[in-house]
Amino acid sequence: MKSILYIILLLPIITWSQDDLLAEIDVDTMQNSYTIAAFKGLKIVNFESTKLVAKKELTLIVSHRFGSIKNGFDTFFGLDDAVTQLNFVYGLSDRFNISVSRSSFQKIYESSIKYSLAKQIDNGFPVSIVGYNSILINTALDKDNLPKLEFRHRLGYTAQLIISRKINTSFSVELAPTFFHDNYVAINEQKNSQYALGIGGRYKLGKRWSINADYGWHLNRAANSPFKNPLSIGFDLETGGHVFQMHFTNAQAMNANGFLGQASGDWTDGNIYFGFNLSRVF
Repeated sequence: MKSILYIILLLPIITWSQDDLLAEIDVDTMQNSYTIAAFKGLKIVNFESTKLVAKKELTLIVSHRFGSIKNGFDTFFGLDDAVTQLNFVYGLSDRFNISVSRSSFQKIYESSIKYSLAKQIDNGFPVSIVGYNSILINTALDKDNLPKLEFRHRLGYTAQLIISRKINTSFSVELAPTFFHDNYVAINEQKNSQYALGIGGRYKLGKRWSINADYGWHLNRAANSPFKNPLSIGFDLETGGHVFQMHFTNAQAMNANGFLGQASGDWTDGNIYFGFNLSRVF
């Protein structure tokens, strides 16, 4: 699995000519031999998709997760315990994006890069491949509770190789081998370096609607960990310059280290969260 990280970090990043984002949203055909619109959102639900923003475009993604609906009216079905993330994504080129975000979950600040390594081609290369790397700072850790806390303990890292294939005009699938590292972990038995495999898909229901789902299989979770593998199901609605995503998930965190390593909900007992992602192109 470590070799995946080396591939992500060492492969050269190639820039290509500019595509039009709104045309990509509306078109489900072939353009310049490349297969387009495997996914309409930058994320499937929690996992990054192989979609990138176009050159010189700025996209704002507002992600919101209410608290657990299991608590009913005590928390007004999660309204009282909501968390929000603001994420700004900018296209330095059609094949290289940078982003910065802030989440109220653990007061996390995160910066990331996302870059295209290969594109699916009609009757040619079978998949699209994208690399994703991020670094985060957890500012919620309290030195009063953790006397030996140092700045380095607040840091976390993620590296992903995202592989997608558009099977036909309606159905797309994705695999995302993932390495992530937290310098501080709440469970002593949990290793700081962790591995996961993301699986996701999209099925188009109509011109503007699709059903999406993704799942994260944690490969070295500690045996005594209370956390679960994240499973998310939702819908995409495309309206002009933005995509609105509504979903249910058992992970309230919205960064990879959080939803892969700290998903606290459980679908089997109704402990899940309703949320949405709203992206707007400027």
